[in-house]
Amino acid sequence: MKILDRLEEWIITFLMGAATVIIFFSVAHRYLAGVSIPYLQDWLISLNVSWAQELCIIMFVWMAKFGAAYGVRTGIHVGVDVLINRLSGRWRAKFIVFGLLAGALFTGIVGVLGAHFVWENGFHYASFTFFGLNPGDVPEGPTTPDLEWPTWIVYSAIPLGSSLMCFRFLQVTVGFLKTGELPHHDHGHVDGLEKEVVTVEANPYNLDDNLHMHDLKYKQRHPEDRTGDGGEQK
Repeated sequence: MKILDRLEEWIITFLMGAATVIIFFSVAHRYLAGVSIPYLQDWLISLNVSWAQELCIIMFVWMAKFGAAYGVRTGIHVGVDVLINRLSGRWRAKFIVFGLLAGALFTGIVGVLGAHFVWENGFHYASFTFFGLNPGDVPEGPTTPDLEWPTWIVYSAIPLGSSLMCFRFLQVTVGFLKTGELPHHDHGHVDGLEKEVVTVEANPYNLDDNLHMHDLKYKQRHPEDRTGDGGEQK
């Protein structure tokens, strides 16, 4: 499962990074091509980047489908669970399992229908051609306007992403039946950054200044604290 998890994360990361770079290049090209700079302007005008917008849309579609599956695995999807949390433990577990299986059923149906649509939209013809078979009357399928890619490549995100999402629903269901816990994502946590625990040795009630609260009877109640003014130990 770790290989599938890493592949899922790498696909999402690559699509996000590549789309950001392409959008930046497209915007920079649009503005710099209008600046009168010798040689550079002529070179930029000669470049055709009309495909950038279409490619970014395709990449965001793929990123959204795989990102949805990632969200099921990590528990970042928003859910309305006010009523479910008020139920007893037994009924709560039943409703959670029902919701997870309903999600698996829905995404499984979308994956099957999406696979049939992709097959009829040109993948049938591409498969026959790839293996050297005679496609007969099978249509080649449409292509995208700018990139002129077969549209079945774009639509493949539906069966692949939905099937992966269905698998994640089933995976979470099995994990919940075994442990009774659902994946939970801490929105305040950032991967790669660990929380630093700052040790404060000085007692704010025992600092001799006008910036901290003071407890005049602190030394009487805590004679074991031998910290002097400023919180430094004598």
